[in-house]
Amino acid sequence: MIKRRYTSNTSVITADAMIDRYLNSEGAVCDIDGLDTDVVRTARTTKAKEDIMKLTTSITIASLIMLSCLPAKTHAADVPSVAPEAVADYIRAVVQSHRAFYEGHVVDLLEEQGVAKAGSEWSTQKMTIPLPVQVVNETSQMFSTKFTGLRYQLISLWPINRKNSPRDQIDKSGLEALGARPERPVTRTVKINDQVYFHAIYPDLAVSQSCVACHNGHPNSSKKDFQIGDIMGGLVIEFPLSAQ
Repeated sequence: MIKRRYTSNTSVITADAMIDRYLNSEGAVCDIDGLDTDVVRTARTTKAKEDIMKLTTSITIASLIMLSCLPAKTHAADVPSVAPEAVADYIRAVVQSHRAFYEGHVVDLLEEQGVAKAGSEWSTQKMTIPLPVQVVNETSQMFSTKFTGLRYQLISLWPINRKNSPRDQIDKSGLEALGARPERPVTRTVKINDQVYFHAIYPDLAVSQSCVACHNGHPNSSKKDFQIGDIMGGLVIEFPLSAQ
């Protein structure tokens, strides 16, 4: 049982130390009187926010590394060329690894502890954190559209949030092509406002039962029979092939 103690005696363990010990223990069960429950919950939430900040910081750093692979205003002889397919693979690997970390070590952990839940209304609901798909799409929008031309986005033919629908016919046809050939991405070059872009869509598979249950049970979902291993949508990766 964790009891909050206010004392100047260093031989008596403090509330903060007990909370820290609890947060760093596995499977700890506590019975906390009065406001102590709020203290522990606040500490857990603070720790979760710190984990999310570390995650977003690492995404930013990784994104800068990825951007170094994109075309720059320089002579072709100055740097070795990197195939656009390889650049897209690098970007996908970073996005997927950060998404998996967030889902497994932030969302699942906080929901198991009853601290917070993941939900689409995270910006207005208390004790709610973003869904993994929102972390991917929101971080992309934070830096990509105005400065680099790099776009990565999770989209679907059956989105719960309409913002995650195909942007255009290119996105839509790419998603449809994944159904016939899910083992590799659908790639092409496209021209947008006189700029040539490399465009790739990778399959986004249903890998967890919680993800399947959410989509099958959500009132805004137009498809309610997903199973583990099904293609739920695609990860779009798009970037310019030359600097203007």
